Amino acid sequence: MKKAYSIGVPGVPGVPGVPGVPGVPGVAWGDRERAGWRQQAVLQRSYGDQVLTRIDRLRARFSVEQYGGLPIDPQSYPMFVLTTRESNSIAPSILITGGVHGYETSGVQGALAFLEGYAEHYQQWFNFIVAPCISPWGYATINRWNPSAIDPNRFFVAESPAPECAALIAFLQPHLPAILVHIDLHETTDTDESEYRSALAARNGEHDMPESIPDGFYLVADSDNPVNAFQRAIIDRVHNVTHIAPADCNGEIIGVTTSQEGVTDYPVKQLGLCAGMTGCRYTTTTEVYPDSERSADAICNAAQVAAICGGLDYLLDQFPRL
Repeated sequence: MKKAYSIGVPGVPGVPGVPGVPGVPGVAWGDRERAGWRQQAVLQRSYGDQVLTRIDRLRARFSVEQYGGLPIDPQSYPMFVLTTRESNSIAPSILITGGVHGYETSGVQGALAFLEGYAEHYQQWFNFIVAPCISPWGYATINRWNPSAIDPNRFFVAESPAPECAALIAFLQPHLPAILVHIDLHETTDTDESEYRSALAARNGEHDMPESIPDGFYLVADSDNPVNAFQRAIIDRVHNVTHIAPADCNGEIIGVTTSQEGVTDYPVKQLGLCAGMTGCRYTTTTEVYPDSERSADAICNAAQVAAICGGLDYLLDQFPRL
Protein backbone atom coordinates (compact mmCIF):
# COMPACT_ATOMS: atom_id res chain seq x y z
CA MET A 1 0.00 0.00 0.00
CA LYS A 2 1.30 3.45 -0.87
CA LYS A 3 1.33 6.03 1.91
CA ALA A 4 -0.30 9.28 0.89
CA TYR A 5 0.09 11.30 4.07
CA SER A 6 2.34 11.67 7.06
CA ILE A 7 -0.30 13.14 9.38
CA GLY A 8 0.38 13.97 12.99
CA VAL A 9 1.09 17.42 14.42
CA PRO A 10 2.81 17.82 17.81
CA GLY A 11 0.95 20.22 20.08
CA VAL A 12 -2.18 20.35 17.93
CA PRO A 13 -5.24 18.53 19.32
CA GLY A 14 -6.17 15.41 17.38
CA VAL A 15 -9.60 14.45 16.10
CA PRO A 16 -11.01 11.38 17.88
CA GLY A 17 -11.13 8.46 15.48
CA VAL A 18 -8.73 10.15 13.06
CA PRO A 19 -5.29 9.58 14.64
CA GLY A 20 -2.85 12.44 14.18
CA VAL A 21 -5.10 14.70 12.13
CA PRO A 22 -5.11 18.22 13.62
CA GLY A 23 -8.22 20.10 14.60
CA VAL A 24 -11.45 19.89 16.58
CA PRO A 25 -14.18 17.43 15.58
CA GLY A 26 -16.84 19.11 13.46
CA VAL A 27 -14.89 22.36 13.07
CA ALA A 28 -13.17 23.26 9.79
CA TRP A 29 -9.47 23.97 9.94
CA GLY A 30 -8.20 27.50 10.27
CA ASP A 31 -4.74 28.91 9.58
CA ARG A 32 -3.28 27.28 12.71
CA GLU A 33 -4.39 23.80 11.76
CA ARG A 34 -3.28 24.19 8.15
CA ALA A 35 0.13 25.44 9.28
CA GLY A 36 0.45 22.56 11.72
CA TRP A 37 -0.46 20.06 9.02
CA ARG A 38 2.13 21.58 6.66
CA GLN A 39 4.89 21.58 9.28
CA GLN A 40 4.64 17.84 9.81
CA ALA A 41 4.99 17.01 6.11
CA VAL A 42 8.38 15.42 5.52
CA LEU A 43 10.36 14.82 2.36
CA GLN A 44 9.97 11.20 1.33
CA ARG A 45 11.56 11.22 -2.12
CA SER A 46 13.60 13.51 -4.34
CA TYR A 47 11.79 15.64 -6.91
CA GLY A 48 15.21 16.59 -8.26
CA ASP A 49 16.51 13.05 -8.73
CA GLN A 50 13.28 11.43 -9.90
CA VAL A 51 11.79 14.20 -12.05
CA LEU A 52 14.14 17.10 -12.79
CA THR A 53 17.00 14.83 -13.81
CA ARG A 54 14.80 13.09 -16.37
CA ILE A 55 13.55 16.42 -17.68
CA ASP A 56 17.16 17.57 -18.13
CA ARG A 57 17.90 14.50 -20.21
CA LEU A 58 15.07 15.43 -22.55
CA ARG A 59 16.35 18.96 -23.29
CA ALA A 60 18.09 17.83 -26.47
CA ARG A 61 14.83 16.48 -27.87
CA PHE A 62 12.19 18.92 -26.56
CA SER A 63 11.94 22.56 -25.61
CA VAL A 64 11.93 22.87 -21.82
CA GLU A 65 10.49 25.97 -20.19
CA GLN A 66 10.07 26.84 -16.54
CA TYR A 67 6.61 28.33 -16.03
CA GLY A 68 6.78 28.86 -12.29
CA GLY A 69 8.12 27.85 -8.91
CA LEU A 70 6.18 27.02 -5.77
CA PRO A 71 6.14 29.91 -3.28
CA ILE A 72 7.04 27.58 -0.41
CA ASP A 73 10.51 27.07 -1.99
CA PRO A 74 10.84 28.23 -5.64
CA GLN A 75 14.39 26.94 -6.01
CA SER A 76 13.58 23.44 -4.77
CA TYR A 77 10.24 23.23 -6.60
CA PRO A 78 10.50 24.74 -10.08
CA MET A 79 7.73 23.71 -12.50
CA PHE A 80 8.53 22.81 -16.09
CA VAL A 81 6.67 22.17 -19.31
CA LEU A 82 8.14 20.34 -22.30
CA THR A 83 6.98 21.16 -25.81
CA THR A 84 7.69 20.05 -29.36
CA ARG A 85 11.00 21.60 -30.34
CA GLU A 86 10.12 22.25 -34.00
CA SER A 87 6.36 22.69 -33.85
CA ASN A 88 4.12 22.50 -36.90
CA SER A 89 2.01 25.65 -37.09
CA ILE A 90 -0.95 23.80 -38.61
CA ALA A 91 -0.83 20.68 -36.42
CA PRO A 92 -3.12 20.37 -33.38
CA SER A 93 -1.62 20.40 -29.91
CA ILE A 94 -1.86 17.59 -27.36
CA LEU A 95 -1.75 18.60 -23.69
CA ILE A 96 -0.59 15.93 -21.24
CA THR A 97 -0.54 16.67 -17.51
CA GLY A 98 0.71 14.56 -14.62
CA GLY A 99 1.26 14.95 -10.91
CA VAL A 100 -1.70 17.21 -10.21
CA HIS A 101 -1.85 15.10 -7.07
CA GLY A 102 1.82 14.71 -6.26
CA TYR A 103 1.49 11.34 -4.55
CA GLU A 104 0.03 9.74 -7.71
CA THR A 105 3.38 8.53 -8.97
CA SER A 106 2.52 6.96 -12.31
CA GLY A 107 0.97 10.19 -13.56
CA VAL A 108 4.40 11.79 -13.36
CA GLN A 109 6.42 8.77 -14.44
CA GLY A 110 3.97 7.89 -17.21
CA ALA A 111 4.17 11.37 -18.72
CA LEU A 112 7.96 11.24 -18.69
CA ALA A 113 7.98 7.71 -20.13
CA PHE A 114 5.76 8.86 -23.00
CA LEU A 115 8.17 11.69 -23.78
CA GLU A 116 11.18 9.40 -23.61
CA GLY A 117 9.87 6.60 -25.76
CA TYR A 118 6.83 7.58 -27.80
CA ALA A 119 6.30 11.30 -28.34
CA GLU A 120 8.76 11.69 -31.19
CA HIS A 121 6.87 9.13 -33.28
CA TYR A 122 3.65 11.12 -32.94
CA GLN A 123 5.26 14.51 -33.57
CA GLN A 124 4.81 14.04 -37.31
CA TRP A 125 1.11 14.68 -36.66
CA PHE A 126 0.87 16.56 -33.37
CA ASN A 127 2.56 19.21 -31.27
CA PHE A 128 2.96 18.32 -27.61
CA ILE A 129 2.67 20.32 -24.42
CA VAL A 130 3.58 18.18 -21.42
CA ALA A 131 3.56 19.30 -17.78
CA PRO A 132 4.77 16.10 -16.09
CA CYS A 133 4.66 17.19 -12.44
CA ILE A 134 2.24 19.98 -11.62
CA SER A 135 2.58 19.55 -7.83
CA PRO A 136 6.28 19.03 -7.05
CA TRP A 137 5.95 19.59 -3.28
CA GLY A 138 3.18 16.99 -3.24
CA TYR A 139 5.45 14.64 -5.18
CA ALA A 140 8.34 15.06 -2.75
CA THR A 141 6.21 14.70 0.39
CA ILE A 142 3.84 12.09 -1.14
CA ASN A 143 0.80 14.26 -0.62
CA ARG A 144 -2.49 14.84 -2.40
CA TRP A 145 -2.77 18.40 -1.15
CA ASN A 146 -0.50 21.38 -1.71
CA PRO A 147 1.32 23.18 1.15
CA SER A 148 -1.84 25.13 1.99
CA ALA A 149 -3.88 21.92 2.42
CA ILE A 150 -5.65 22.66 -0.87
CA ASP A 151 -6.50 19.92 -3.35
CA PRO A 152 -5.15 21.35 -6.63
CA ASN A 153 -7.60 19.26 -8.63
CA ARG A 154 -10.49 21.39 -7.46
CA PHE A 155 -8.95 24.77 -8.29
CA PHE A 156 -8.21 24.93 -12.00
CA VAL A 157 -10.28 28.09 -12.09
CA ALA A 158 -9.82 31.81 -12.69
CA GLU A 159 -7.90 33.50 -9.87
CA SER A 160 -7.02 30.12 -8.40
CA PRO A 161 -5.73 30.11 -4.81
CA ALA A 162 -3.48 27.16 -5.73
CA PRO A 163 -0.21 28.43 -7.25
CA GLU A 164 0.30 25.09 -9.00
CA CYS A 165 -2.92 25.65 -10.93
CA ALA A 166 -2.59 29.40 -11.48
CA ALA A 167 0.88 29.11 -12.99
CA LEU A 168 -0.11 26.44 -15.52
CA ILE A 169 -3.32 28.23 -16.48
CA ALA A 170 -1.34 31.40 -17.19
CA PHE A 171 1.24 29.52 -19.26
CA LEU A 172 -1.39 27.81 -21.38
CA GLN A 173 -3.41 30.90 -22.32
CA PRO A 174 -1.69 31.58 -25.68
CA HIS A 175 -1.80 27.86 -26.54
CA LEU A 176 -5.51 27.27 -25.92
CA PRO A 177 -6.78 27.73 -29.51
CA ALA A 178 -4.51 24.95 -30.80
CA ILE A 179 -5.17 22.37 -28.04
CA LEU A 180 -7.27 19.53 -29.43
CA VAL A 181 -6.73 16.96 -26.67
CA HIS A 182 -6.02 17.04 -22.96
CA ILE A 183 -5.14 13.81 -21.14
CA ASP A 184 -4.67 14.21 -17.38
CA LEU A 185 -2.87 11.30 -15.70
CA HIS A 186 -3.97 10.18 -12.22
CA GLU A 187 -4.10 7.25 -9.78
CA THR A 188 -6.69 6.06 -7.30
CA THR A 189 -4.96 4.45 -4.32
CA ASP A 190 -6.09 2.61 -1.20
CA THR A 191 -4.87 5.58 0.81
CA ASP A 192 -7.53 7.71 -0.88
CA GLU A 193 -9.92 5.89 1.44
CA SER A 194 -7.70 4.96 4.40
CA GLU A 195 -6.06 8.38 4.83
CA TYR A 196 -7.20 11.11 2.46
CA ARG A 197 -10.94 11.01 3.13
CA SER A 198 -10.35 11.13 6.89
CA ALA A 199 -8.04 14.10 6.49
CA LEU A 200 -10.51 15.80 4.14
CA ALA A 201 -13.37 15.35 6.59
CA ALA A 202 -11.25 16.72 9.44
CA ARG A 203 -10.11 19.71 7.38
CA ASN A 204 -13.69 20.57 6.42
CA GLY A 205 -15.25 19.84 9.81
CA GLU A 206 -17.38 17.07 8.32
CA HIS A 207 -18.07 13.40 8.94
CA ASP A 208 -16.02 10.87 7.00
CA MET A 209 -18.13 9.09 4.37
CA PRO A 210 -16.53 5.77 3.39
CA GLU A 211 -16.38 4.83 -0.28
CA SER A 212 -15.03 1.82 -2.14
CA ILE A 213 -11.85 1.99 -4.21
CA PRO A 214 -12.22 0.66 -7.78
CA ASP A 215 -9.96 -2.31 -8.51
CA GLY A 216 -8.44 -1.45 -11.86
CA PHE A 217 -8.00 1.24 -14.48
CA TYR A 218 -10.83 3.64 -15.29
CA LEU A 219 -11.43 7.00 -16.96
CA VAL A 220 -13.24 10.14 -15.88
CA ALA A 221 -14.84 11.82 -18.89
CA ASP A 222 -16.44 15.25 -19.11
CA SER A 223 -20.20 14.86 -18.66
CA ASP A 224 -20.72 17.98 -20.80
CA ASN A 225 -18.59 16.54 -23.61
CA PRO A 226 -18.07 12.80 -23.03
CA VAL A 227 -16.63 11.90 -26.48
CA ASN A 228 -17.56 8.27 -25.83
CA ALA A 229 -15.69 6.72 -28.77
CA PHE A 230 -12.48 8.44 -27.67
CA GLN A 231 -12.84 7.02 -24.16
CA ARG A 232 -13.63 3.57 -25.61
CA ALA A 233 -10.46 3.60 -27.69
CA ILE A 234 -8.37 4.36 -24.61
CA ILE A 235 -10.00 1.61 -22.56
CA ASP A 236 -9.46 -0.87 -25.41
CA ARG A 237 -5.74 -0.03 -25.53
CA VAL A 238 -5.26 -0.20 -21.77
CA HIS A 239 -6.96 -3.61 -21.73
CA ASN A 240 -3.70 -4.90 -23.24
CA VAL A 241 -1.71 -3.67 -20.24
CA THR A 242 -3.85 -3.98 -17.12
CA HIS A 243 -7.36 -4.84 -15.96
CA ILE A 244 -10.25 -2.39 -16.19
CA ALA A 245 -12.16 -1.51 -13.03
CA PRO A 246 -15.63 -3.06 -12.90
CA ALA A 247 -18.61 -1.05 -11.71
CA ASP A 248 -19.75 -1.76 -8.16
CA CYS A 249 -23.05 -3.40 -7.22
CA ASN A 250 -24.84 -0.11 -7.94
CA GLY A 251 -23.36 0.15 -11.42
CA GLU A 252 -21.08 2.97 -10.23
CA ILE A 253 -17.42 3.91 -10.11
CA ILE A 254 -16.46 6.43 -7.40
CA GLY A 255 -20.13 7.09 -6.73
CA VAL A 256 -21.20 7.86 -10.29
CA THR A 257 -23.02 5.56 -12.71
CA THR A 258 -20.72 4.30 -15.44
CA SER A 259 -21.44 5.43 -19.00
CA GLN A 260 -19.61 2.43 -20.48
CA GLU A 261 -17.03 -0.10 -19.32
CA GLY A 262 -14.43 1.62 -17.20
CA VAL A 263 -15.76 5.15 -17.79
CA THR A 264 -17.59 7.52 -15.48
CA ASP A 265 -18.61 11.09 -16.34
CA TYR A 266 -18.05 14.16 -14.18
CA PRO A 267 -18.79 17.88 -14.73
CA VAL A 268 -15.06 18.55 -14.85
CA LYS A 269 -15.16 22.28 -15.48
CA GLN A 270 -17.79 22.92 -12.82
CA LEU A 271 -15.70 21.01 -10.28
CA GLY A 272 -12.49 22.87 -11.17
CA LEU A 273 -10.73 19.72 -12.30
CA CYS A 274 -7.55 19.91 -14.36
CA ALA A 275 -9.23 18.19 -17.31
CA GLY A 276 -11.73 21.04 -17.60
CA MET A 277 -9.34 23.99 -17.81
CA THR A 278 -8.89 24.14 -21.60
CA GLY A 279 -12.38 23.39 -22.91
CA CYS A 280 -10.78 21.41 -25.74
CA ARG A 281 -12.60 18.91 -27.96
CA TYR A 282 -11.19 15.69 -26.47
CA THR A 283 -10.45 15.33 -22.80
CA THR A 284 -10.11 12.54 -20.26
CA THR A 285 -8.65 11.79 -16.85
CA THR A 286 -6.93 8.45 -16.36
CA GLU A 287 -7.04 6.56 -13.07
CA VAL A 288 -4.77 3.58 -12.49
CA TYR A 289 -4.87 1.40 -9.36
CA PRO A 290 -1.34 0.76 -8.06
CA ASP A 291 -2.46 -1.14 -4.96
CA SER A 292 -4.07 -4.03 -6.81
CA GLU A 293 -2.54 -7.50 -6.36
CA ARG A 294 -2.63 -7.64 -10.17
CA SER A 295 -0.61 -4.46 -10.62
CA ALA A 296 2.89 -3.05 -10.11
CA ASP A 297 4.64 0.28 -10.64
CA ALA A 298 5.84 -0.70 -14.12
CA ILE A 299 2.33 -1.79 -15.12
CA CYS A 300 0.86 1.50 -13.88
CA ASN A 301 3.40 3.54 -15.86
CA ALA A 302 2.76 1.42 -18.95
CA ALA A 303 -1.00 1.87 -18.57
CA GLN A 304 -0.59 5.66 -18.57
CA VAL A 305 1.50 5.47 -21.76
CA ALA A 306 -1.02 3.10 -23.35
CA ALA A 307 -3.85 5.51 -22.54
CA ILE A 308 -2.05 8.37 -24.29
CA CYS A 309 -1.17 6.27 -27.33
CA GLY A 310 -4.68 4.83 -27.53
CA GLY A 311 -6.18 8.30 -27.62
CA LEU A 312 -3.73 9.54 -30.24
CA ASP A 313 -4.22 6.51 -32.49
CA TYR A 314 -7.97 7.04 -32.29
CA LEU A 315 -7.50 10.58 -33.60
CA LEU A 316 -5.30 9.38 -36.43
CA ASP A 317 -8.03 6.91 -37.43
CA GLN A 318 -10.69 9.61 -37.29
CA PHE A 319 -8.66 12.30 -39.03
CA PRO A 320 -6.43 10.54 -41.58
CA ARG A 321 -5.22 13.86 -42.98
CA LEU A 322 -3.40 14.71 -39.78
